[in-house]
Amino acid sequence: MAADNPRGAMFRVIAPNQHSRVTNAELFFDLVFVFAVTQVSHTLLHHFTPLGAVHVTVLFLAVWWVWVYTAWVTNWLNPELTPVRILIFLMMLGGLVLSTTIPTAFEGRGLWFAIAYATMQVGRTAFWLFATPRHRTAVRHNAIRILVWLSGSAIFWILGGLAHDEARLWFWIAALAIEYVSPAVRFWVPKLGFSSVEAWAVEGGHMAERCAGFIIIALGEAVVVNGATFAELEWTAENILAFISALTGAIAMWWIYFHKGAEAGSERISKSAESGRLARLAYTYLHMPIVAGIILTAVSDELVLKHPTGHSDIRTIVSTVGGPLVFLVGTILFKHAIRGFLQLSHGIGIILLLVLWWFAADLSPLWLSVASTVIMIVVAVWESMSLGSKPEEAEQH
Repeated sequence: MAADNPRGAMFRVIAPNQHSRVTNAELFFDLVFVFAVTQVSHTLLHHFTPLGAVHVTVLFLAVWWVWVYTAWVTNWLNPELTPVRILIFLMMLGGLVLSTTIPTAFEGRGLWFAIAYATMQVGRTAFWLFATPRHRTAVRHNAIRILVWLSGSAIFWILGGLAHDEARLWFWIAALAIEYVSPAVRFWVPKLGFSSVEAWAVEGGHMAERCAGFIIIALGEAVVVNGATFAELEWTAENILAFISALTGAIAMWWIYFHKGAEAGSERISKSAESGRLARLAYTYLHMPIVAGIILTAVSDELVLKHPTGHSDIRTIVSTVGGPLVFLVGTILFKHAIRGFLQLSHGIGIILLLVLWWFAADLSPLWLSVASTVIMIVVAVWESMSLGSKPEEAEQH
């Protein structure tokens, strides 16, 4: 019974050698972020300038951070309990406000974005503190530390929402810097000091599954947008091939992440004596470029579907080659964190994409897309063959 749980009445009951499943309430919450990812990719598509890219990067980092912090808290708390479910539903409301304001966050709705974000971060952490019983001193102190840091960053979010133009950008960059640096310095605050590694222990299988779910969200958003875009076009040989290339590229990304990496990550973190440290590195930080690469590729897919012929402009080159490139950088670092070596297939894929970038201006958007997709297929097949040839512990491919 929850009331007899020594971890706290609202915390998950952890059974030895048993994986904590992702609950339906968590999956329901994640649906909001399908919309958020769509908003981020469309905002970049319509503001594909250097300044626009900076703005979208800030917004993406905020979306990822609020989602991943919620994943941490629901790793500890039990979403099957009514108070925790109510928290998740309130977070969904905040997430919808946040997502709705993304396209105009640096224009008329910046304050709404800031209020929604700060309320989600501070409110969720305050609930976690409230739900933690007094006898769990280390966990309570951890919640207090995080609440202090997030309350500090909330000030900069609100100040940015009240400011305009360049001032808003700098306030929000400062807020993100506070939030992204805080885990690295273990949420140090006066008197309480640094948080301990033990206080960050997570149920590893659950954390791995949650982050894998977000990858599915990003890939699914790309597939849905591609289908909707393709349905509105007059079908020609060029855009049919572009559609096939986009879908095949998404499948290759899925294969590269899920065929071996996701399972290996789940097993590694489940057995780790320092699950919190591994979750912070592999799942909190290193999943960001993986998701960013998928979003950037989704922008490319829409550009190529609408304009498959002619010369590739800078937007098409950056998104078509840069998306898979950022994705592979993220996956090679993620797999290094869980396996202890750099995946040779991914490294070769990164090199091939850089070579493709050099010649990209001479190719049409369609053939640039096909070339990047072929590279991703090569990486997926190479990894599958190398990892399937011998026990994983002995692999150095």
